[in-house]
Amino acid sequence: MPAELLLPSRSVSDSRTAYWSRLLPPLAALACVTRVPSFTRPLWNPDEGYLAVQARLLAQGGQLYETVVDRKPPFVPWLYEAAFTVTGSGTLAGVRVLAVLAQLLTAALLASLARRRWGETSGRTAGVLYLLISVGLNPEDAQAATFEVFLLPCTAAAMWCADRRRWGAAGTAVVCAFLTKQTGGAVLLPVLWLYVASGAGSWGVRQLVAGALTPVLCAALLTDPAGFLFWTVTGSEAYATLTGSELHVLARGLANTGIVAVACAGLIAPVVRARRAPTTDLWLWLLASAGAVLLGLHFFGHYYLQLLPPVALLTTGALRALPYDRTVTAVLTSACACALFLTWGALAPRTDLDHAHRVAQAVSSRTPSGDPVLIWGMHPETYWLADRAPATRYLTAGLLTNYSGGRDGGRVGERYAVRGAWTVFRREAVSAALVVDDSRGKPYAPERVRGLRRLLAVGYEEVGTVDGAVLYVKRR
Repeated sequence: MPAELLLPSRSVSDSRTAYWSRLLPPLAALACVTRVPSFTRPLWNPDEGYLAVQARLLAQGGQLYETVVDRKPPFVPWLYEAAFTVTGSGTLAGVRVLAVLAQLLTAALLASLARRRWGETSGRTAGVLYLLISVGLNPEDAQAATFEVFLLPCTAAAMWCADRRRWGAAGTAVVCAFLTKQTGGAVLLPVLWLYVASGAGSWGVRQLVAGALTPVLCAALLTDPAGFLFWTVTGSEAYATLTGSELHVLARGLANTGIVAVACAGLIAPVVRARRAPTTDLWLWLLASAGAVLLGLHFFGHYYLQLLPPVALLTTGALRALPYDRTVTAVLTSACACALFLTWGALAPRTDLDHAHRVAQAVSSRTPSGDPVLIWGMHPETYWLADRAPATRYLTAGLLTNYSGGRDGGRVGERYAVRGAWTVFRREAVSAALVVDDSRGKPYAPERVRGLRRLLAVGYEEVGTVDGAVLYVKRR
């Protein structure tokens, strides 16, 4: 083949390489800057503590959905376990680095999507805008290395693959999002829209299904198929309800919506003013993500992270129809909001973490390293900080009472526990050398939970208190 026929493809390849070599370093630097607060404390929220305890137990031979349980899919516990093999289980530094890489990958995929649709300038805009708004929540939600942070690159990858008609890879990415957190599966809606719009035919469906089935089957077989189905799909009916916490949950939803609006203050006006743009799939992505936020009926701040990638892309598309100075204004406004949230992250109080530290120190001082303990509360990070194994697979009182997110007691109690949990709990909990009642007047306190009250009355005696938590040791 004549050499001159190769010049156009070489030119395109060289242009692509030059583009990414210029864009990726500043995106990487920005991703690092926006995640600086995450490295300033050992833990940001109980979800990180839960995952750390799970990963430590898995590394010691535990079996997910058998000896270690949660209402979440397996990907993030496995990710924590992998990080611990490199850094050791006493620090989350490795997981924090993975979170930076996840945010960078999400930004790069969004930049690639925008570049393919609207040009190189739009690609840069999308990547930068996403990273600037990615910290726009309460720091314990935005800076924690938990499910949503690792969910986002999977959803972005699903849209990237569907945009290029790579249906098998798109199906795999959708299911990887689901295996990170169930609500990640919402990205299937815009992927299906792109499939229908492409007219791919039955072959595309087969590719999509095959790509989706493979990782699901692998995850089920690597864990326990029945347990995988129960804990990820069928076992959360009591959790997903507003009953018992209506005002508290709605107030939290309004507050977190307002916080996200502040972070996206520079992006709202361009989207509202946009007239015509081929962005139906992006609007479906945003609406599906909003449905995912609503689905759990708890409105925790980290749920809102799923909204940010489609918001960044919709804003980028809208800015194309506006004068360039509007793009500069959007970026500068987002940068100012980002600085505000980073300052919040640096100055955020450590009340719950300090409490967990004090309780963990008491647990460590009263028990040998090999003795299992029971922390009755909603702070599983205490096990990790104390370096003590839990006496039961249920790491919080939430799975045993349905307490979560400030329920006022309307649907809190043993009758609302995960099905079959109390039978297992009674068998396991008696092995605890030390029991810590960390309920501190919450609706799951022992006086309101007969099973725990009976356990303490029969086998344990009170020996002191630490920061409001009551300590019990086994009767001699």
